[in-house]
Amino acid sequence: MNETDVIRIMREHLEKQFPKVCGNCHYQCETLREYLLKTKKVGQPISYDAESGDWNPLRPIGTFTLANCPCGSTLALSSKGMPLTQLWALYNWARLEKAKRGMTPQELLNYLRDEISQQVLATPIPMDAPVENNC
Repeated sequence: MNETDVIRIMREHLEKQFPKVCGNCHYQCETLREYLLKTKKVGQPISYDAESGDWNPLRPIGTFTLANCPCGSTLALSSKGMPLTQLWALYNWARLEKAKRGMTPQELLNYLRDEISQQVLATPIPMDAPVENNC
């Protein structure tokens, strides 16, 4: 597994979490792209499993990244629902890669979040795509 594979797997998993509805104001983000454009990142992404040193958890706590809806409510994207073997493969890539790059797990997650965001926002919108809402 290489960085390209990791970003592809993570992006595909994140894109499956849409549409996403704000529990407070009920606006709906239809796509990851819309979510990235309409929300504001909050803090750093965190992998609770990696932070605890459990790189092959049988009951993963997960990895989360947070953002604020324009109304101020916090929305989360997570690793929830990812197949365990796929999660382990990502965690083990991250464990090796963070050591190779001299990064903390959070620094590596920040880097990956930024790479995915840049990739998503650089992707042209199909002409037949629905008009984006205000999430």
